[in-house]
Formats: sequence, C-alpha cells, structure tokens
Amino acid sequence: MRSTKQNQCKSEACRPFLEACLNCRRGWAKNPRERGMHEFFDTETTVFDFDEMAGHLLEQGVDASPSDLHGCLCGLLAAGAPAQPEAGFALLAQALDVDLHGELAGLVMQLYEVSAAALEDDEFDFHPLLPDDDSEIEVRTLALVGWVRSFITGFTRVNRETVRQDSAEILRDFAAIAQANVDEGASEEESEDSYLELVEYLRFAALNVFMDSRADSVAPEAPSLH
Repeated sequence: MRSTKQNQCKSEACRPFLEACLNCRRGWAKNPRERGMHEFFDTETTVFDFDEMAGHLLEQGVDASPSDLHGCLCGLLAAGAPAQPEAGFALLAQALDVDLHGELAGLVMQLYEVSAAALEDDEFDFHPLLPDDDSEIEVRTLALVGWVRSFITGFTRVNRETVRQDSAEILRDFAAIAQANVDEGASEEESEDSYLELVEYLRFAALNVFMDSRADSVAPEAPSLH
C-alpha cells in the first residue's frame, strides 16, 4: 500500500504518543490481527458485524460502507460532538447526506455510543471498523480510505476552527492517507504489513485528535485583569 508521492505522510506528530501507548498498554496482542474492534465490548460484538451492516446499507440504497459510517462518527466525536447517540445520528445524516431508518438507524446510534466509549477508554481499546482480515487487501484498503475520508468529513462538520498543531498535522496525514492505494509491485506480505501499520497509525492518531479536542473543551479560561 502506498500514498501518492506528493502527498506522502511525513508528520511525526503521533509517533511519541503511539510509542507511549504501545508501551503502557496491558494485554496488547503481539499480532494486531488477533484483536477485533469490539473485543472489549464483548456484549456488542454481534451488533457491529461488518457484512451485516453492509447488507442493511445495500437494502436501503445507501452508497456508503460501514467503514464510511464509522469514520464519520469518529470524526464527529473527535471534533467535540455531543456524546448523545441521537445527536451523533443527526450529524452523520447531515455530514454524509444519508437517510437511514429502521434497524440500521438503531445500529448506527449504538455504534456511535460504543465508539465514544472506546475513544475514552483508558486502555486505548479503539479500532476502526474495517472488513475482516480474510477480505482481499484491495477491499480492505478501499474501506480504510473510506474511513479516513469520512473521518475528515465528520470532523470538519463540527469543527471548522483552528486546531492544535498536532491535530492539524494528523489531519494533513489523513488527507494523504486518503490517497492510499495498493502497490502492485509489492509482495502480499509487504502490502499486509503496510496496511496493518496504517490501521495502527489511524487508531492512535484518531485518539490523539479526540484527546486534543477534549483538552480544549475543558481548558480553563484565562483570568480577567482588573
């Protein structure tokens, strides 16, 4: 997997954060493929089955994937959107211009609620919602690109103001990653390794942006001078 040459990700903003999180994380699997997004939320694992959600989207004629929905929801949360599921659902509909209803609407609101909890989890148990590892690398890459693009869409729906430097660099990285594609000259193992590295970067980059937004929202006001 690669990004277009002129847009390659050059930021080191998340590297110290990523290394610190990986060093302190308890129970982290040696192989990232060994963990699923909702392992921590084991009571919700059947709710967010990728293929099931994709089927609901297809039935409703929605031109979006589960990764698109999740990326947008996470972008909304990372920008400081309210944690209430109804608020997230309404913002998603506006950001992606979709009209979801029935069981799918309920699933999306549950996904928003669980994603908010995962972003706040002290053990960093947050994972992008992507196709299973037995899917073709091209399919997973397309979903990852969709997740990133939708994250940016969700974030800018809520926050169009200036962000902290680290977050700004991460968002520029996301824009570069959104141009990613599979390097046809790379071996299968190289493509898999590149994909997993990008997924891991997205996890902690999204967490970093989320925590920056939270820090800004609780920052004390400067005392007034008399």
